[in-house]
Amino acid sequence: MSPLASYRRLLSIAGPSYVLVAFVGRLPLAMSQLGTLLLVSTATGSYGLGGLSAGALAVANAAGAPVAGSLADRIGQRPVVLVQSLLGAAGLALLVAVVAADAADGLVVLTAAATGLVLPQVGPLARVRWRPLTRATGAHQRRLVDAAFSYEGAADEASFAIGPALVGLSVAVVSPSGALLLAAVLLAVFGSAFALDPSARLTHETERAVGSGRLIAPAFVVLAAAQVSIGMLFGATQTGATVLATEAGTPGAAGLVHATLGVGSAVAGLATAFVPERIGHERRALVAAWVLLVLSLPLLAVGSLGTATATVLVLGCAVAPYMIAVFSLAERAVPPAQVGAAMTTLASATGLGYALGSSLAGRLADESGATAAFAITVGATVLAVALMSTQQRRLRAAAADRSIPPATPGEHRADVPVGGSR
Repeated sequence: MSPLASYRRLLSIAGPSYVLVAFVGRLPLAMSQLGTLLLVSTATGSYGLGGLSAGALAVANAAGAPVAGSLADRIGQRPVVLVQSLLGAAGLALLVAVVAADAADGLVVLTAAATGLVLPQVGPLARVRWRPLTRATGAHQRRLVDAAFSYEGAADEASFAIGPALVGLSVAVVSPSGALLLAAVLLAVFGSAFALDPSARLTHETERAVGSGRLIAPAFVVLAAAQVSIGMLFGATQTGATVLATEAGTPGAAGLVHATLGVGSAVAGLATAFVPERIGHERRALVAAWVLLVLSLPLLAVGSLGTATATVLVLGCAVAPYMIAVFSLAERAVPPAQVGAAMTTLASATGLGYALGSSLAGRLADESGATAAFAITVGATVLAVALMSTQQRRLRAAAADRSIPPATPGEHRADVPVGGSR
């Protein structure tokens, strides 16, 4: 089955409405981090406090997401994501109100953290649904799951392009507070729709019957660390772009600059479906890590929004291939009944990395400007290279431990869309 045929088959299996809802539902999280950074830094004049607030949101989300993922594995995604969507929307609105009231720094950071704690990780949870959705496709399932993960990686990156772009547009047209309020509305509507989609019930019914096993293993720890490195890249790059945009007198442009990272990444993510199956995901992650390092170095020489935008666009071409390989390795290495916890844990690791990267970059930027912030970006890629260069054998062995089991009688037929009806 060709990559294009795989994408068409996935669309027919899930239904267009599910694909739309699952994509838009992940935008609020993508908007919340940069939106918080711009809201707080603009209101207080401190990149450090802005980075700390955005980092607090990311850290809290990193702490809460694995708990939500494990709970979704046990009781189903529907109730978990629905509650998260409604509470998360309320939290974003509350953060706007707290900043508008000129509250103490500690209260601002605490509110950002409380909001991050309940924001749902739609992208990782969407990945969990593809295995049961494609279970009845027989010999094609492995290829379809790989294509689904390529799509999800591209969708995540597209969301982290469109999300910051929406933030930038909202800041330019309305204000930083308007950006977060838009995120709250999108979360309440589309996050809830994702929770209520029939695929949530199908996932729970299918995976509930599969025996559990150990999630935390050496290979999975390596993969989590790999996601920390890419999160650091996101946080530091976003902070560096914010400094340049603010210095240019157009702080809202930071979202547009950072959005280009997602544009290149989304295109490259879709293209990973064309990589021959014989090239293992551990090898793909290694190559992508080295490309990230090489492409990040020019950031140390940029001095304007134009050059930063061009450099970040090219850098993005290696981001999605790296993340797709990491998530694909995790999906193969963990027990089927733990996939939800695994995907959200990796997303949490990304959030932790974002928090670390944005906080470090924010402090350095306060003292030395954008170049110091971008130095953290380069350091993150060095970490990625070190991990993937030293752990190839471990990751290869872990990915080979489990293969997709054949479909059993009575399971969902993959040729019947489940996302188009309630």
